Amino acid sequence: MKYTKLVLTVFVALGALFVESSYATEKGLDGYQLSVGDKVRVTVFDEADLSGEFEVDDLGNVSLSLVGNVQLAGKTLLQAEKLIEQKFKDGYLIAPRITLDVLDFQPFYILGEVNKPGGYPYTNGLTVLNAVALAGGYTYRAKEEKPVILRIKDGQKVEIKASESTLVLPGDVVKVDERFF
Repeated sequence: MKYTKLVLTVFVALGALFVESSYATEKGLDGYQLSVGDKVRVTVFDEADLSGEFEVDDLGNVSLSLVGNVQLAGKTLLQAEKLIEQKFKDGYLIAPRITLDVLDFQPFYILGEVNKPGGYPYTNGLTVLNAVALAGGYTYRAKEEKPVILRIKDGQKVEIKASESTLVLPGDVVKVDERFF
C-alpha cells in the first residue's frame, strides 16, 4: 500500500510538471527572450534591499544594486536568473536565490490592412485574430487568410506565415497584406 501511494504521488507530481510545461509552451513564452522595454521584477530571497522592479534599458541592461549593469536582452528568464545569481555570487552573496518575473512585456505592432494600425500592449495568449480585433478589424481590402508575423529570433528577423490562431509574442509585428482582385 505504501508503494502504491508513493508511485501515485510521483505520477501526480510528474503530471503537474508536464501540465505546467505544456501551458508555457501553449502560451508560446517558454523560450521568450527578454528585450528592450520589458519591465521585470528581480527577487533576491532574503535580500529585500537588492530586490526590485527594473526596465530593460536601450542597451539591454538592468542596473542592480551592488553588481551594476547586467545584460538581459536576448536571454530567456532562466538564463537571466542564472546570470544574476552568478553576478551576486561573485563577491557579494554566498548562495543567492533569484527569481525573475516579467511584469510588462514590450508591445506588439500590427500594420497593413487593419482599421487602426499601430502598437498595442501585449497580453498572454494573444493570437493574430485578437490582434486584428484590437486594431479595429480588417479593412475591406485585407488578405485575411495570409497574415505574416515578423519576429526577432536569436538576433535575426524571421518572417512567419501565420493563421488567425497563431500566437503573437511581445515585440512581434503582424502584417496584413492587401488582396488583389
